[in-house]
Amino acid sequence: MAKLADIKAPISEEMQRFEPKFKMHLSSKVPLVDRVMGYMVKRKGKQMRPILVFLSAKLLGEVNESTYRGASLIELMHTATLVHDDVVDDSVPTQRLLFISLKIVLMELLSIPFSVS
Repeated sequence: MAKLADIKAPISEEMQRFEPKFKMHLSSKVPLVDRVMGYMVKRKGKQMRPILVFLSAKLLGEVNESTYRGASLIELMHTATLVHDDVVDDSVPTQRLLFISLKIVLMELLSIPFSVS
């Protein structure tokens, strides 16, 4: 059975370029939103969806800026569904995320620097 590294090998450069582009696509001029999105990006998983987007693009032609936007959109939608499922299921990760979000809001209101430990 192929390992994930073997599957990613043909698109290793694209995946390296993806991370900063994904962060850029998620950036916001609203400091609180930007901060929360930053924490969500840090919790990245295997990134199977972007991998499939890049492999498909290479198979059918070329990887271009539209490919990066598409991969970002799909990864963001996937993350949103995970958060939604956590909220609906009332699971522990949501409670942790809610606590972090509330702590960020309080720190922003009090203008106190915030760090996740």
